[in-house]
Amino acid sequence: MPISAAQLAFDQQHIWHPYSSMINPPPMTPVESASGVRLTLSDGRELIDGMASWWSVIHGYNHPRLNAAAHAQIDRMAHVMFGGITHEPAIELARKLVAMTPAGLERVFLADSGSVSVEVAMKMAIQYWHARGKPGKHRLVALRNGYHGDTFGAMSVCDPVTGMHELFAGVLAQQLFVPRPQTRFGEALIEGDLDALEQTLATHGDEIAALILEPVVQGAGGMYFYSPQWLKGARALCDRYEVLLLADEIATGFGRSGELFACNHAGISPDILCLGKALTGGYMTLAATLTTAHIGETISSGGAGCFMHGPTFMANPLACAIANESLALLQERDWKGDVSRIERQLRTQLAPAAELDAVAEVRVLGAIGVVELKQPVTLAEIQPRFVDAGVWVRPFGKLVYVMPPYVMSDTDLHTLCAAIIRVLGELAPAA
Repeated sequence: MPISAAQLAFDQQHIWHPYSSMINPPPMTPVESASGVRLTLSDGRELIDGMASWWSVIHGYNHPRLNAAAHAQIDRMAHVMFGGITHEPAIELARKLVAMTPAGLERVFLADSGSVSVEVAMKMAIQYWHARGKPGKHRLVALRNGYHGDTFGAMSVCDPVTGMHELFAGVLAQQLFVPRPQTRFGEALIEGDLDALEQTLATHGDEIAALILEPVVQGAGGMYFYSPQWLKGARALCDRYEVLLLADEIATGFGRSGELFACNHAGISPDILCLGKALTGGYMTLAATLTTAHIGETISSGGAGCFMHGPTFMANPLACAIANESLALLQERDWKGDVSRIERQLRTQLAPAAELDAVAEVRVLGAIGVVELKQPVTLAEIQPRFVDAGVWVRPFGKLVYVMPPYVMSDTDLHTLCAAIIRVLGELAPAA
């Protein structure tokens, strides 16, 4: 049944959408259904989805195998507490994750959202050093322009100026920050690019539990791609100064950057890894935090005798069952071929945007295409233009970007890129 005008009015008056105002709320686009790479609106129009629902729907919507996995599991049990209980979907999911993630990550904590997985990772790092008899190592160092989520611990390691959380600066844990890498992806490592990190680790190593970063791709903090060689150097510095490396691959995990995990570009393994988003193919909220056997055993032998965290919906069976099928789909498909195909097409078909007056830069990596503008866009103005062009693209700040489902056809990808060029071509030149 289509969404009525009365329902839309209620939505506008009572429902708080992400990063929106209740005084002058932006208009909402009512979606009736979704299938493949298309969203069907209440008025019957179809939009090609360039966002994969915030980067998660890698197999497309309404996938028959994911639907079947959900139906089969819900008839068994939709949920059961994980305290003192285990179940097959969680066991098999953990088995898959240990097998496919970078080497050495053998302990799996299943949580219910990406932001919570970051909270879990931060607590693991702090509790590890406490168990090692070094409780003073309780701060984290993070990269400028990083983004790790909206909960309190995660907010504290987002960029304090550009990370959308400046309002809360006075009440967040005070962390340490270093400049983001200056060496771009594909460039030779710039001399001295790791100096700021090394100086911070050398000066504050006795109070730093971990370095947290988004490997190779900074997401919501700027859609910036940096050198795997920098990441490899950061791994070495963490080892030298006895600091854990915490990799947030919530956005990049499961192939988005062209490697199964972005850490693989550098050939390194983190001490703690956060996963989410595409884990269930965008069907349900689920996240995982993986760590080494050494860290797991050290925490478990500490004063608390256990890891101090346990969400109600941890390892939800329904979500785990869908995640298992999503990972099976990923591994059965030529996902790397799909991502490479999308990368080639994005490079070719977004390139003309660089000639537009309003555009500062175009960059592409894997199934990620970014057009950075000279001035921020007004979302309420540009979003309807994309809808009228038949695509769903949701810009933020100066960035118009796409992260399409891996199953998007060349024809649909062409339509998506052409719509971006057309809409941006209508923007007034920057002053």
